[in-house]
Amino acid sequence: MVAHDPSTAGIPLFIRYAFMPNHLGYCGGRENELLLERAATGQAGPALTPLLKQFTGAAPYLRAIAAANGIGDPFDRRVVEAYWLGNDLLRNVSAGDLYQTLDERFGRHLPAKLREQVLRKPPEGAKPFHFFHVVDVYRHLERETVGMAAMENCRISWGRVKAVEGAALTVDRAPLVWRDGKLTLGEAVPERVLRSVDGLGFVDSVSVGDWVSIHWGWACEALDERRLRALQRWTGVHLAITNRTV
Repeated sequence: MVAHDPSTAGIPLFIRYAFMPNHLGYCGGRENELLLERAATGQAGPALTPLLKQFTGAAPYLRAIAAANGIGDPFDRRVVEAYWLGNDLLRNVSAGDLYQTLDERFGRHLPAKLREQVLRKPPEGAKPFHFFHVVDVYRHLERETVGMAAMENCRISWGRVKAVEGAALTVDRAPLVWRDGKLTLGEAVPERVLRSVDGLGFVDSVSVGDWVSIHWGWACEALDERRLRALQRWTGVHLAITNRTV
């Protein structure tokens, strides 16, 4: 196994979260097997950057976070973490920067009313955070097909491991639900999620009681206390923002 180069550590981190939707054909190119193999065996380096740029939903947000923080590489680990899980880099992205990114990418695709609804979110505190994209952009762009199941799968959630069962885990995970006309998180319930495909994955060492992040039914990584709290906090922030215009 080749050790990770700290300067490129954001690339394998990005792949941990991007692999499963790519594997399912929702985003990115057609190299998901290569990306999984390289990331899982410690060989994900700068040569993979052109493949990651094919994730056209995520890449502009990464560029916005990097630019706002004076970071030259949009796949810097701090930037990647900010987008998927949330961290303090998000605070430095101004409403104007996110507004411009959204308007350039999506403004012309939305009817006037929906365009106004999406573009009002940056001044209300929205940041280039994946959950924001799911509930306030993706949901409107694909409004005829995106329901609760799609939002549930697409958002980055967290679960506590109850059982380790070969290629799968059973976790307790709080679902996204409608309650009194608002989106909220329900009570945690047991759920089975994948942790490996063809013997490769990113949570080989997890044990009962550990927390993992989840994307499209895939265990992306084990979460320490800092990253778990960041994901919970930034998810809560953006739930409050989206509920103002549900």
